[in-house]
Amino acid sequence: MAYNRLMSELDATKTQMAVLIVALFLAVDSINPMKIFLHVMTPLLGLTNTHVAFICVFLLTYLFMSEAREILYFSVKVFFHSILSIFFKEVEITGLDNIPRDGPVIFVGNHANQFVDGIMLMTTCAHHKVSFLVAEKSWNRRVIGDIAFAMGAVPVARAQDKAKRGSGKLKVVKVEHGDPSASGTSLKVRISGMNGCNFSTSLKVGDKIRPEGYSTAYKVLEVGMNGEDSLLVEVDVESKFYNDTSTEYNYEIFARVDQSAVYSKVLNKLEKGGCIGIFPEGGSHDRTDLLPLKVGVALIAYTALDKRGLNIPIVPVGLNYFNMGHFRGRSVVEYGEPIYLDPKTLDGYLAGGDEKKAVCNGLLKKIEDGMRSVIVTAPDYDTLKHVHVARRLWKRDAHMGAEEKQDLNRRFSLGLQQLLAKFQGNLPRDLSDFLSRIKLYQAELEDLGIKDYQVKTLDTEEDHTVAEPTQRIQRSLSYPLDEKQAETLMKDVGVPYRILHMVFTIILALIPAVLLNLPIGLLSTLYAERKRKKALANSKVKIKGMDVLLSEKVIFCIVMVPALWISYAIAAILFTNMDYTTITLVFVSMPIFSYVGIMATEAGMVDFKDLKPHIAKLDPSKRKRIRTLPSMRLQLVKELKEFVRKFGPTLGELYYEKDVDWAKVQRLTTGLKSPPNSPKRGAEKKKEK
Repeated sequence: MAYNRLMSELDATKTQMAVLIVALFLAVDSINPMKIFLHVMTPLLGLTNTHVAFICVFLLTYLFMSEAREILYFSVKVFFHSILSIFFKEVEITGLDNIPRDGPVIFVGNHANQFVDGIMLMTTCAHHKVSFLVAEKSWNRRVIGDIAFAMGAVPVARAQDKAKRGSGKLKVVKVEHGDPSASGTSLKVRISGMNGCNFSTSLKVGDKIRPEGYSTAYKVLEVGMNGEDSLLVEVDVESKFYNDTSTEYNYEIFARVDQSAVYSKVLNKLEKGGCIGIFPEGGSHDRTDLLPLKVGVALIAYTALDKRGLNIPIVPVGLNYFNMGHFRGRSVVEYGEPIYLDPKTLDGYLAGGDEKKAVCNGLLKKIEDGMRSVIVTAPDYDTLKHVHVARRLWKRDAHMGAEEKQDLNRRFSLGLQQLLAKFQGNLPRDLSDFLSRIKLYQAELEDLGIKDYQVKTLDTEEDHTVAEPTQRIQRSLSYPLDEKQAETLMKDVGVPYRILHMVFTIILALIPAVLLNLPIGLLSTLYAERKRKKALANSKVKIKGMDVLLSEKVIFCIVMVPALWISYAIAAILFTNMDYTTITLVFVSMPIFSYVGIMATEAGMVDFKDLKPHIAKLDPSKRKRIRTLPSMRLQLVKELKEFVRKFGPTLGELYYEKDVDWAKVQRLTTGLKSPPNSPKRGAEKKKEK
């Protein structure tokens, strides 16, 4: 089931009907229930309008006091519905049927857009009230912390927020336990301290260390041995850190944080039937794949089963953003099938030690597979671009809903990843050349400022400029038109219509856009960019820091938009002769003016984008390139279908099945990949440059 709006069409219709019916009752005295009530009761009890109003005020006050948190949460949810309708052109929701209607639920989502992720989950998960686990660092921020409190969030102290630089340097000595050749296992690695580390005073068992250049922190299992300044740490075999015995590393120390109070609060909420939202990657990022999941969600689920007897469904949430960080982007929120604990594994959890770790890792693996089944992963952004282009070549977006787009995106992405694994990264020459041509096609579109959907409308036979349609319209009207000529005429009429419509909407948006939206838009962009650079400098996992842009813009606007309106109201009081009633009316109307300005500006920009191909034709240097795009696209479509027929059968379920078990295919794809090295921050920065 797919929804193209934050509110379903049925809900929107019911809401409109309710509002209109209430308005009708209030407008006609003969059917106004309150008027009828007073007419009947006044002779019997002597009640007047004032008495009824007083009783209503008393009951409303009691209701607000007794249900303050519920009302506050609902108010915040309505507010953020409005925020998302402004910042996003379209929010599509799929998989709502997968959310259990009643009882507690743990929602686990990928963390691709910082604070916007929580807002998106909160406003789209239908009738559930979701309390989020929020980093204590964010909880202590103004605005963010206030909103988190209103949403009933639970603050969590994170070790990485209190990290400190370790003294001296460390060096890998040897692997003491574990098989480096076994994928998916962990190793016990001996580390030696150098240049005055003094591990015995700065570290204790349960703390973590993170070597400089690595994104992963490693848990300390033992401090010192036979009086030596050494550590025994647990290292995932995939990190390859254990294999580097020649490098001396600076390092950071993450002190162990006691989360028992957090777990207690979370369990209390779940026991009362509440829902919890968790982003188990631990922090937001702008990568094209998931970060390793933190064990907290598994501990919460097993503790709820052990202490409270609750086998809580864990629902994966895919937060997919397009044009991430940009105003009026698009988002697809996908809810996956719920994941349940196997009660038979509880004994292993209670046994502790390696058995507890094994069952927790098993659950994390299920959760990871579930999360991957509702997002589209790729090795890098170039590959993700190829996937999106291939999907549009295969079938035009206008003919697909959100669910079908996501399905095709995943098929192409996972299919390509399986082929890369099968051929060990060296694709057949013809397939590699095809991917290069897709990249060239995408680069050509971006350089010319044209969208893929516009290519099909380009005329390949003649090279028409914007001025020529008028002459052809006059010629066309002089004799009867066949079907093809009628289609051409409609295209020609569309050009001047687009121009007139664009001019009209821009004029309509000019005053509210310049006075209300433009100052905030420019300032929020500068503010968000500064925050992006700061977040990127402080992170070991972000690539460009794009995940913080939109969140910081939203925060800035929440504070500064009302401040701008108030400043205009003060200026009107001080420098004009308007009466207070007029000033109040203008102030109250500012949100409407601002919204109209946004919508009108967007309509004008849509017209401008549609006119871009015609404008570009006026440039002789681009005219020939534009003329070749339709044939280039047609050839790519033909080649894509040939490659799908050729390699599709080797992909099994991805090719043959209509309904795919995405978790199963994700496991298969992950199993085909060779374990990657842990990314080093230095290499990432070099790549950015």
